[in-house]
Amino acid sequence: MATITRLPFDTAQFSDFHALQPAIPERTIGGRRQYRTVWISDVHLGTRGCNAEMLIDFLDHVDSETMYLVGDMIDGWAMKKRLYWPATHNDIVWRVLKRAKRGTRIVYIPGNHDEMFRQFSGLHFGGVEILRQAIHETADGRRLLVLHGDEFDAITMSHRWLAHLGDAAYEGMMALNRWLNSVRRLFNLPYWSLSKYAKQKVKNAVSFISKFEEIVAHEAAHRGIHGVIAGHIHKAEMRTIQGVEYYNDGDWVEGCTALVEHYDGTMEILHWADEIAARDAPESGARLEAA
Repeated sequence: MATITRLPFDTAQFSDFHALQPAIPERTIGGRRQYRTVWISDVHLGTRGCNAEMLIDFLDHVDSETMYLVGDMIDGWAMKKRLYWPATHNDIVWRVLKRAKRGTRIVYIPGNHDEMFRQFSGLHFGGVEILRQAIHETADGRRLLVLHGDEFDAITMSHRWLAHLGDAAYEGMMALNRWLNSVRRLFNLPYWSLSKYAKQKVKNAVSFISKFEEIVAHEAAHRGIHGVIAGHIHKAEMRTIQGVEYYNDGDWVEGCTALVEHYDGTMEILHWADEIAARDAPESGARLEAA
């Protein structure tokens, strides 16, 4: 059993958490996008790498009947080393619990970084249902296994020290990524992920990701269901592997992506940095024209 990580809020008061006022007020946006289901994971609240403002923007623009939180929402590994919890991270918790209060079904499937919540599987906190895994049925009748995926990562399961070493190296890359994007903002350039680019270029990383996807898809085939939805590897993906539908919702550290199901069962990956850039483009053009 994992040791308990002390959180900067009282989990016993989850039911009242929505009554607090967020630091960034929830925006009232007409014509919010409506989806049947939304999947997000690997937010890593409690770390500087978390793109909290971008996720807040997503949550203020998108609604759904069901939302799955597919693990590593809170980074217990990082919080055991140092406490980092800005107001924007509270704002994300507030928005999730507010959705539950409004009637959205929230299903939380803890991952390896927030494994301290796995001991509460089968319970509800503030309207959030905690499960180890789930089966989701799409609007068109497909059954999809939903899990974080760390149970199929040999490094995480068998060589925990190596996983922590890799996590430290990853934190270093994300620090560089934050500095790089702060410079890009000075030149009005959109968000760009250094680590995502590196993963696409490094042969071993690509091989690991491909093997992970195949193993997870094999598990779905073994259970006799149509497909699987995972997180863990921070790479959004939709593809068919040996007749099994494989989906990964990505993350909110590097790629800032979510997986969504439309009301006809169609699945789509939303790249939110691109969505913001497209939304801001007409405003930038209007400002230039006015100038």
